[in-house]
Amino acid sequence: MIKAFLKRLKSQKGMSGVLVALLLVIVGVGLIAGIAAYMNSASTKIQTEATKAIDSAVKDATNQGGN
Repeated sequence: MIKAFLKRLKSQKGMSGVLVALLLVIVGVGLIAGIAAYMNSASTKIQTEATKAIDSAVKDATNQGGN
């Protein structure tokens, strides 16, 4: 894939094609970084909510078992 990209980049005439290719690369990298950051924060949120739910369930089970 990178070889094809470099081949296409070398075959471009003028600077406009090179600039468009670089813009696409920057947008792609930014998109991947954004998705990675979102997934990391979503994962942390899910883990926190799951921990709260498990703690609540254990507490409820403990309270009911004592009655």
